[in-house]
Amino acid sequence: MKILIINSGSSSIKYQLMVMPTNEVICSGMIDRIGLETSNITFKTASNSFEEILPIPTHKVGLQKVSDLLLDPEKGVIKTTSEIAAVGHRVVHGGSYFSDTTIITEEVKDKIKELSELAPLHNPAHLVGINVAEEIFSDAKQVAVFDTAFHQTIPVEAHKYAIPNFLLTEHKVRVYGFHGTSHKYVSEKAISYLEKNSKIITIHLGNGCSMSAVKDGKSIDTTMGFSPSNGLIMGTRAGDIDQSVIFYMVKSLGYTPDEVNSILLKQSGMLGLTGYSDLRDIESKAQEGNKDCELALLMNAYRIRKTIGAYAAALNGLDAIIFTAGIGENSSFMRNLICTDMDYFGIQIDKEKNQIRSKELREINTEKSVVKVLVVPTDEEYEIANQVFQLLEN
Repeated sequence: MKILIINSGSSSIKYQLMVMPTNEVICSGMIDRIGLETSNITFKTASNSFEEILPIPTHKVGLQKVSDLLLDPEKGVIKTTSEIAAVGHRVVHGGSYFSDTTIITEEVKDKIKELSELAPLHNPAHLVGINVAEEIFSDAKQVAVFDTAFHQTIPVEAHKYAIPNFLLTEHKVRVYGFHGTSHKYVSEKAISYLEKNSKIITIHLGNGCSMSAVKDGKSIDTTMGFSPSNGLIMGTRAGDIDQSVIFYMVKSLGYTPDEVNSILLKQSGMLGLTGYSDLRDIESKAQEGNKDCELALLMNAYRIRKTIGAYAAALNGLDAIIFTAGIGENSSFMRNLICTDMDYFGIQIDKEKNQIRSKELREINTEKSVVKVLVVPTDEEYEIANQVFQLLEN
């Protein structure tokens, strides 16, 4: 069965065409920096590799480019769209409606649209991906895999907010958590590597960032909450902020609620601190002596270290921390910054191991480190394909 996986992030699209259940990857690729003039497109097969830099203004344009590459007479890997049996879509927010992988219907799309207010950088992009895929791959089953599903195990003392009870019981206002597909995949890989059920902190660092406390394979807490906007400092999102700041901006500074929402989601985070949203640019500028970039990196690392301490307490111990996603897997600078001065927790990284670039799971801790420090490349696309296949087979 050929399954196309579409993973639309806030500023990127990852895609893979896989044969299940053999896990054969026919092709894979990514479009990142969507919305910038320097969007980067990659397309890889067993015999061919293609890369191009050009403006990709929207997710719709990007997905059309993906389909063109799949069907390209020279580079492509399929002759007709009917070869694809299913398209699996990563969907960030499933709210209280979806806790399992689901075949997409008009009703499901309506619910995803309804939840767009809670995930405005993601759910609209997912809907675009679904609608474009329905047009192009009209013979395929369209299936949604929800980021919130893995976090359904978070206990009530961790997922309930200290607000009037009716807001939870009647309106489902609670911590949902996100990046669940990634947190699930890398924690399972780590448990297999450690050969025991473990107390693990997973650190997903990309344009969007989140952390999870995972005990014996189950999520017990996570940094993102009702929407994917709080917690860590992100590319354009502020993360945690005192709610009084929002009221101050509205009542005293004259901003409308929509303007405040836009500032906190699209103009804050690393972009607001430095003028750049891509960590590669920020690290480069920091090395050139840019003070704003230097400070932003310190702030980012500080918040992650603080959360490691909190989650070590929630887990009542710590066996391993995992770095994953674009920044977590590739930025030795950020991993070093985060793990500096963590001796109290028994976290020590080996600076030489930390510099190694690899697509394999690897340890970067010293031999004396009490806690394992692992870099585990995430494979959300495989996890999505597996869940889609299991749903369709059953």
